Amino acid sequence: MGPGRKKRTRQSRQGNVFDRDSFTIDWERQQVVCPQGKPSREWSTPLSITPYVRVKFAKEDCGQCPVRPSCTRSDRRQLNFLPQQLYERQAAARAAQQTTGWKANYAIRAGIESTVNEFVNGHGMRQARYRSQTKTHVQHVLTAIAVNIERVNTELTAPTGERQPRTPTALQNFLDRQDIPRPTAWRTTGKS
Repeated sequence: MGPGRKKRTRQSRQGNVFDRDSFTIDWERQQVVCPQGKPSREWSTPLSITPYVRVKFAKEDCGQCPVRPSCTRSDRRQLNFLPQQLYERQAAARAAQQTTGWKANYAIRAGIESTVNEFVNGHGMRQARYRSQTKTHVQHVLTAIAVNIERVNTELTAPTGERQPRTPTALQNFLDRQDIPRPTAWRTTGKS
């Protein structure tokens, strides 16, 4: 499983304003309290494909608030968040993403990502050439053998200085931005 999506609200991107985590949610009373202690006025669950809760605060409370520029640019603050069960799961997943164990486990995926991409885009593995499961399995095995032969041939015949490193995948770039170490792959073993 990949990482949860980052928060993309303006408040989350700018570190100096109140984001969703700054608010206290009371699920039983269906009310949210802002960092200044003002309770929300409206709680609704609009019809949508993806379920969510919309909370609005009173214009009077937000209009007179001394920290309003750090909270919202409109006349009142509005929050959207997932229902309780999904909200708690998402929070737990985001917390788990910060652990070194999760990062190490997820880094393993970077080593296989480029291989999967090569199979799909370089060898047409998105669609099988045959109809039965047995024949499709044979196609996969033979394609894997061919890819390994290509890689070994490149490794043995091309001088080290002339070999172009493979371009990093989007996942490898993500791992680099998050300072997650890449696992040592066979391509980098014993090289300086």
